[in-house]
Amino acid sequence: MKPLLIVVSILLSLILRSQQIIPLNEKPYLDSLKNVANGKTGNEPRANAYYLLSNYYRNTDSIVSKKYLMAGKILGKNNSFLTAKYSYYEGQYYLDKNKEKAGSSYQQSIKALSKFNTEESHFLQSLAWYNYGVSQKNKQGYPFLVKIILEKSIPLVKKYENSRNLGFLYTQFGIILTYNAEFEKAQQYNEKAITILEKNAPNSSELFFAYFNMASNFCYQKKGDEAKKLMDKAEKLIKPYPESSANAFYYYGRTLYFITKQMNVEALPMIEKGLVYANASRQNLLAQMFYLNKYDILRKLKKYPEAKSILENILVEKTLIIDANNRKAIYKQLASLNEEMGNPSQALNWERKYSALNDSLQTENVKLEINQLETKFNTLEKERKIIALNAEKKQKEFEVSKKNSYLWGLSLILLLIVSLLIFLMLIYRKNRKLSEQKEINFQQKIKDSKQREELTLTKAILESEERERERIARDLHDGLGGMLAGVKINFSVWSSNHVDASKDKDFNKILGQLDRSVSELRHVARNLMPESLLTFGLETALDDLCEFYIRKDLDINFQLLNIEKNIPLAVQLNIYRIIQELLANAVKHAQATNILLQCSQSGDQFFITIEDNGKGFEKDVENSTKSMGLRNLKNRVQYLKGKMEISSDSQGTTINIELTIHGE
Repeated sequence: MKPLLIVVSILLSLILRSQQIIPLNEKPYLDSLKNVANGKTGNEPRANAYYLLSNYYRNTDSIVSKKYLMAGKILGKNNSFLTAKYSYYEGQYYLDKNKEKAGSSYQQSIKALSKFNTEESHFLQSLAWYNYGVSQKNKQGYPFLVKIILEKSIPLVKKYENSRNLGFLYTQFGIILTYNAEFEKAQQYNEKAITILEKNAPNSSELFFAYFNMASNFCYQKKGDEAKKLMDKAEKLIKPYPESSANAFYYYGRTLYFITKQMNVEALPMIEKGLVYANASRQNLLAQMFYLNKYDILRKLKKYPEAKSILENILVEKTLIIDANNRKAIYKQLASLNEEMGNPSQALNWERKYSALNDSLQTENVKLEINQLETKFNTLEKERKIIALNAEKKQKEFEVSKKNSYLWGLSLILLLIVSLLIFLMLIYRKNRKLSEQKEINFQQKIKDSKQREELTLTKAILESEERERERIARDLHDGLGGMLAGVKINFSVWSSNHVDASKDKDFNKILGQLDRSVSELRHVARNLMPESLLTFGLETALDDLCEFYIRKDLDINFQLLNIEKNIPLAVQLNIYRIIQELLANAVKHAQATNILLQCSQSGDQFFITIEDNGKGFEKDVENSTKSMGLRNLKNRVQYLKGKMEISSDSQGTTINIELTIHGE
């Protein structure tokens, strides 16, 4: 259940707090805005008040929010800056309702606001860029959102180094990094935000949420003591304002802390207090997050009926399950919970719903991958045509240049005859050398182009191979695995009423074989796509891989030195596959009894050394194109711009590999 809680909670932060900067002293702030909006202070202050009121109510009362938005538009229609601000707040209004409309509004506001060189204009532009990235996240993915923040949003306010606006953007970026499990980087940006805000906005809501975000980040890393220090600071800020809706986030932070410390009973009162605030301020998604935490705790306490009731109510309420992945995860929880409660028929029903939804999502993913591959293919085809046309153009230019030089030389020969013969010979030799150099350069460009194409093809093959491994692993685990699990449940139920344990030992033996088959299927799925690599990183995955191969007649000495955690995931996966192939060769083909595996890192270089005492192999096997394992190994090494040395004889084999892990 934990992965679902983490994903949804960070998604919650992105949706509910995205640019909705409301003071902790909420009621006076709201009353002040209404007084300005209803007063006679002039069109500009009133329009600004209407925009802020629209933004305040956008998640709680859509009708009121729309009313204030249109009132601000009317008052600001003759003011170009207010009109530009209207486009921004229109994007805010539509952000959770119509992302395409919101994205269009943000782009309009960016274009209009760029005409004003003020701090307020720059900050609104940075928020518009950020929210545009949020609106396009589902279509473009998180890398696009990260690029927008780093290249568009933060640079606009970074010139105002100590502004609370810069602190706010840093903490928003920290949220995204935490969501993507980049906990250390998220901590760095949260620390930057806190440093700025403690100095320039010590009692602000921005600082409160910076404390909350950093505490959440520590909770997800199971660093409860560090999280508590930050929540204590957040408590000092929120305590004077018991009516503030931000109290819901405070109690959610306390809930995460107690869960991290495995103090489940103490977490329940925090959940109940948080639900009061979340429901009062109509923060439906946050309320559902509290219920998910409550479910998790009740299940641990073995209060299964109450836990089951909570999940069923979440499905009825529908806020969380709008996202299909959340719905799938809840189906899976209900299946396992009913099986634990001894309700096999209900467990099977939920397992079927989970499998059906999972198959549907898999189909959508396959369509998306096909479209992406088709786009890549078309791009490569266009690039090849451009290269061919450029080569043809250069060849023609070369031929024309050569003909012109020849005619010019003949003219000089006719005019100067013998006196210029030596000079013409020198010119001829010079032109010949130039021609040869141009030809050499041209051939080198063709060679470089072919190498780039081969590298692109290798990359596409490796990426496709990993995607196929992942797809097959998911299909085995979620599809066939689910079906076999269902068969097992049905057999178990049937046997309890029809089979005599003392007489039908063969049936129980078959049932045991089915159970082992399910386990073996899941083992195959994990081998296809190493879950420990995706969850815990390269070091843990390699430890697990070595443990897998170790047996009575085989000892593996695995040594790891100076391995950084910021290696890109795609590179980690290739390193894992390389070492997996090396170990497999040593065990299956070399028949080794002792293996030494060393991995180390120095800057952008990653080194792998493996030594075994096996029977070795002949040189022609190493160079043979029929050796599928070695060919795949060399492709992966070449993809990472590396080099490999192999030394093998009857006493054993030593392989040294050097890889580049951060280079383009």
